[in-house]
Amino acid sequence: MTPLSTITPALSADQQAALLEQVRAHAEAGPIPADELEHLTLGASQKSSAPTGSFSGMLGQLVQDVNAKQKNAGDLVNGVLSGADVPLHQVKIALEESGISFQLMVEVRNKLLEAYQELMRLSV
Repeated sequence: MTPLSTITPALSADQQAALLEQVRAHAEAGPIPADELEHLTLGASQKSSAPTGSFSGMLGQLVQDVNAKQKNAGDLVNGVLSGADVPLHQVKIALEESGISFQLMVEVRNKLLEAYQELMRLSV
């Protein structure tokens, strides 16, 4: 099992070997340049806008944000696999960010369903 097998389970052994070679090449290049680190964001935690609009609009925005993060991560992975000059640390960060945001969305859904079921159990 290679270190990249956790983020690339759908890749063939040849593709994983090529990706691992790119990781080694980037690792030999030295530390991450400061200008690349400046582009990293903490996502929604940096937004300071107050929630506005309806609850359904807020949930719709959450789904759109998760979808955008997953598309971005997919594009970065495809860029690495096609040989584009995409830093692997950015790919890993995008994959983790999209995975965590998806897990958050699922947990919000679960809590909403639990609240709805609890309301349905109340006797009026």
